[in-house]
Amino acid sequence: MPPPSPLLRYWLCLLWFVLAVGSAAKGAWAAAPALTLAPLAQGQSLTPFLEVLEDPSATLSLAGVKAESGRFSPLSGQGSDVNFGYSASAYWLRATVQAGTGTVPGNEWLVEVGYASLDRVTLYVDGPDGATEQSAGDRQPFSARAFPHRHFVFPLILPPGESRTLYVRIQSEGSLTAPVTLWAPRAFQVHNQEIYAALALYYGMLLALGLYNLLLYFSLRERIYLVYVAFVAAMAVGQLSLNGLGNQFLWPGLPAWGNVALPSGFAATGFFGALFTRQFLMTRGRYPRIDRLLLALTLGFAAAALAPLYLAYRPAAVFTSLVGVAFSAVAVAVAIYCLRRGDQGARWFLLAWSLLLVGVGALGLRNLGWLPTNVFTSNAMQIGSALEMLLFSFALADRIHVARQERAAAQAEALQTKHDMVEALLRSERELENRVAERTRDLADANTRLQESERLLQQMAHQDPLTGVANRLLLDARLGQAVSLARRNGKRFAVLLIDLDRFKPINDQFGHGVGDELLSAVARRLVSLVRNSDTVARLGGDEFVLLLDDVRYREDVESIARGVVSSLSAPFEIQGIKLQIGASVGVAIYPDHGTDAQTLLQQADRAMYAAKNAGRNAYSTAPE
Repeated sequence: MPPPSPLLRYWLCLLWFVLAVGSAAKGAWAAAPALTLAPLAQGQSLTPFLEVLEDPSATLSLAGVKAESGRFSPLSGQGSDVNFGYSASAYWLRATVQAGTGTVPGNEWLVEVGYASLDRVTLYVDGPDGATEQSAGDRQPFSARAFPHRHFVFPLILPPGESRTLYVRIQSEGSLTAPVTLWAPRAFQVHNQEIYAALALYYGMLLALGLYNLLLYFSLRERIYLVYVAFVAAMAVGQLSLNGLGNQFLWPGLPAWGNVALPSGFAATGFFGALFTRQFLMTRGRYPRIDRLLLALTLGFAAAALAPLYLAYRPAAVFTSLVGVAFSAVAVAVAIYCLRRGDQGARWFLLAWSLLLVGVGALGLRNLGWLPTNVFTSNAMQIGSALEMLLFSFALADRIHVARQERAAAQAEALQTKHDMVEALLRSERELENRVAERTRDLADANTRLQESERLLQQMAHQDPLTGVANRLLLDARLGQAVSLARRNGKRFAVLLIDLDRFKPINDQFGHGVGDELLSAVARRLVSLVRNSDTVARLGGDEFVLLLDDVRYREDVESIARGVVSSLSAPFEIQGIKLQIGASVGVAIYPDHGTDAQTLLQQADRAMYAAKNAGRNAYSTAPE
């Protein structure tokens, strides 16, 4: 018969461990029926002395409970704490306590209900003068508590030799866990110092590991470290809610958030934990089928984290617990599978994750009421997470070590390759030096010829071949530059569109040769009218454009337009022939008549036609 597989051996060991814990707890179920406080009593769990009554309707008052006192039954199988799982019922716990003589100074005791996420806890003390009532809960602001503590603590006056009947009513949409302890004030103070010291050590470790991995992320820029930091932060939120420190110190005035921080915080922990698992084991590239399963659980945790927005608290909390239990099994199985496939990084992951997930699973099963409530199951998450954080430090350090080894090997290979390349390049360089020297002279000559050709080509590309002024291509470029400069510097420029009057009859009568010389003469007159920074361009035919840069006043532009009309109205002498023409000029100014080149040309064109329609040989300014 073949030996069992590693996965089977792992789950058999885990089952044996859980059964051993359950057996240990079972041995502690025997309890005494009543509690008499000894003279030097310090702190005493009331669980062995409690009787319970379930109120399914959650409507019974103290008087109604007393009337049905026969329905109370002793607790059984509860270990050191009381846990009823998830239930819509209200539960009444009853115990009778009697103080001996000389018990504590001032006859003052403290009743602690040590589960911070209960919605409502009410303590009734039934004495000779009637019953007193005190209440608290995570749905109330922290300031409403009678005793400032992370758990629910109620003062109790118990004179020596007298007895009191305590009724504790608990009701919650979450797990109904109620570890009830009766403390002497001095002993409670000493106990708190020990607990707060342990919690400070735990959260200090979370803070240190979170900051350490955050620094690693900033140094290495690998997303896995940022995911791990988010995982640690989410774990801290869940733990702070679980042990009541969040309600006491971080969100004391936000009871609505304090009520849902526990399931949402642990669901967020599962979400980032699943992301971390996928990235650490690199399942997306190596094992696509496993990755899809992990992705489904990741989405399940995301839904659980947001569940309080669209579900009642209890279904959301149950869903979070169930997804957590499922992920506990899947993550460990995936790590074992990756380890068997030769992924050495999975060994640290398996050990660290197993410790945490055993704690998660134990807490989830305890919340569901499937495991007894005791020291291990109550603190399983903190114990497991503390060990997990420390081991994950080794896992991430091992990951850095492996990455450094791979990088060193890659660098050595790259250096060798670079050395070979340098040798080859040196040989090639010596061979090429002579050829380069020979070709340098040829290239210099060719470059000179190319530069001259380029200059001529640019001149031909941007000049009108007949008149020598700018053509349409150069005009468009300078218009674009003028618009950009005007927008940036807040300046103005003008566009004058000039159409020659009576040019076509002259061109038809005397021929194209005379007409071409006339256009060239017009261009020369226009150039003489403007500054060197301005542009004279020919659009085609007998149309010209003046681009006047950096103008301040409309009167200056109109003065130039009048000068154009006057200058072009003077006779031209071409080939011994006196020719008389005129010009219609349209004026558009940036930004008065447009803020882009196309609009300005259109406005100038309309103004030019207005001048023609007004009788020609005149100018017109575009309307604003």
